[in-house]
Amino acid sequence: MWIVRLALRRPYTFVVMSMVIVILGILATFRMPTDIFPEINIPVVSVIWSYAGISPEEMAEVVTIRCERSFTTSVNDIEHMESQSLPGLSIIKIFSLWNLKGYLGWGIISLTR
Repeated sequence: MWIVRLALRRPYTFVVMSMVIVILGILATFRMPTDIFPEINIPVVSVIWSYAGISPEEMAEVVTIRCERSFTTSVNDIEHMESQSLPGLSIIKIFSLWNLKGYLGWGIISLTR
């Protein structure tokens, strides 16, 4: 309650303090460095295979398992892989241990085909 009594006795002090806080907030907002497109290093490469007219079970047997085996034998530093087989589509996500740049990841994957 003491702060309310102080504010009622000295209203200009609190008005000036609130104006200073608003001005400092605006200055801090303008001085804060921002980047619209920050560099994000996510060590993941997604490989998508399309084979029209095939069931998910056949897609897993024919494409996904063989592709995963070839990746594990030819690409180094793979942490783990996640795969999903859909009708006519296979999606394989390769998670790497090191910071994998997008262009480098595509180069590694394209070399393994």
